[in-house]
Amino acid sequence: MSAPLLEVKDLHKHFPIGSTGFRGLPKSYLHAVDGVSFNLHKGETLGLVGESGCGKSTTARAVIGLHPATSGSIKYEGKELVGGSTSDWMPYRRKMQMIFQDPYASLDPRQTVGSILAEPLKVHKMGRPNWRKTRTMELLEAVGLNPRHIHRYPHEFSGGQRQRIGIARALALEPDVIICDEPVSALDVSIQAQVINLLQELQERFDLAYLFIAHDLAVVRHICKRVAVMYLGRIVEIADRDDLFADPQHPYTRSLLSAIPHPDPVFERSRERIVLQGDVPSPLDPPSGCSFHPRCPEIDGVPKDRCKTEQPKLVAVAGESRETSCHLTCPVPAR
Repeated sequence: MSAPLLEVKDLHKHFPIGSTGFRGLPKSYLHAVDGVSFNLHKGETLGLVGESGCGKSTTARAVIGLHPATSGSIKYEGKELVGGSTSDWMPYRRKMQMIFQDPYASLDPRQTVGSILAEPLKVHKMGRPNWRKTRTMELLEAVGLNPRHIHRYPHEFSGGQRQRIGIARALALEPDVIICDEPVSALDVSIQAQVINLLQELQERFDLAYLFIAHDLAVVRHICKRVAVMYLGRIVEIADRDDLFADPQHPYTRSLLSAIPHPDPVFERSRERIVLQGDVPSPLDPPSGCSFHPRCPEIDGVPKDRCKTEQPKLVAVAGESRETSCHLTCPVPAR
């Protein structure tokens, strides 16, 4: 396999909460992302799934530089970006773009669609005004909108059309990687299918790589080639889509997939549902050891309270194209 476009290793993003004392030192830290690692190859779609608040969107914003990483490594085509200056990041902002979740909030209501799409071209000093106008019309046509509508404002479009404008803006600089932060969750189901199909068509046309963040596992199963499962700021399992859905290895992945409704009512009544007890721990005070152990239904399978004291590492499963972070599924002798 060729070298990955994007390499993320041991990424952390902690937000300071409150202050105390004369020096104003942080009282505590919110561990939003706590050691995330993954690779993304050219033309690939990697899904990132998990419960609300597990750190998916923060991971995306750290990868693209909107939230400076606390520690870890982000490499694009081998170039380290963590700790780089604004000028260091600038060439790579053309190569990595983002589609935001809310099509109503992500577009400036005071700008016309033409101005919105031309803005990244101006920032990166690409072309003259006449060329930019032609480019914006081409972008609208590429996402299925009327090029003559460049003088309209966002409020004159429906939610699905606004998200198409957001997709067009992400395409403006001809990137190699697009981070899709729940791009269809705010849309009607019928519109979701149209936008997903558009993303797939654009991926084939421009050979794009997607980091696709979602909580709808049916959408993830349809569009993604690999899937990474997050829990409380960490990736607990990452595998090929078919392998993950057919045979999940991590207890949290099994519980997550068991919550997917099935259209067959007879099968739905007979299948096993894994209902987790308790609430997700606070990222302000994450538990020791495995972050999932307070809710894990299989914790009794690991001896000597190892799950409560030792944080499992994300390791490759022998003979499979997957990695998982669990003492039960990937036992490693205690030191």
